[in-house]
Amino acid sequence: MKIALIGYGKMGKAIEEIALTKGHEIVLKIDVQNSHEFTQQAVAHANVAIEFTGPHSAFENIKKCIEFGIPVVSGSTGWLEKFSEIEKLCNEKKGCLIYSSNYSIGVNLFFEVNKQLAKLMEPYEQYNVSMTETHHTEKKDAPSGTAISLAEQILESIGRKNKWVNAASATPTDLIITSERIDPAPGTHTVTYSSPIDTIEITHTAHTRKGFASGAVLAAEFAKGKNGIFNMKDVLGL
Repeated sequence: MKIALIGYGKMGKAIEEIALTKGHEIVLKIDVQNSHEFTQQAVAHANVAIEFTGPHSAFENIKKCIEFGIPVVSGSTGWLEKFSEIEKLCNEKKGCLIYSSNYSIGVNLFFEVNKQLAKLMEPYEQYNVSMTETHHTEKKDAPSGTAISLAEQILESIGRKNKWVNAASATPTDLIITSERIDPAPGTHTVTYSSPIDTIEITHTAHTRKGFASGAVLAAEFAKGKNGIFNMKDVLGL
């Protein structure tokens, strides 16, 4: 499979390493320094694009991939207020987008555990639920996309919480997400249910970026030749 990498930072390099190990070919690498080379002609040599950039460039990058007729796997966060626009364009162009806030297989299994635990905890109002997420200092958005995904799953089941907030709050209906930026942490997410008599916690800790990179390459393999919008739940068959 021929892959275009849109974004060649730490994640892009980790994806390249995994992709080459699996026998794939990287035919295009686009980063800030050569963004002018991201053209339809250049990307035409690829079967799929993998896009890991930042909140301010992700939307345009994904839009270009769909307009250029290439399936795109994106892990960029902080742009989802425009997701409906991408969804509409993808349907119009019969394109393919796989989007996930986190491509780690372990995190996606963690999502399923989180949803199940929230359903179990819903009747027990003595337990207050909160979250913490820790990432490296280069991560530009807070809370992380993974933390937002976890929070939205909790809000679907825990009726005593109305919204998530990324700050201290004395409002009982707020789901508090505490964000920490400490090097060299690749990513830790903890969901805590605390009562006066005990505490229940679930935690996922990433040790390296390879888990994210492996999942992104797996998603790229899944995307080849498909139309529509998918996520890692589709890729993993969960």
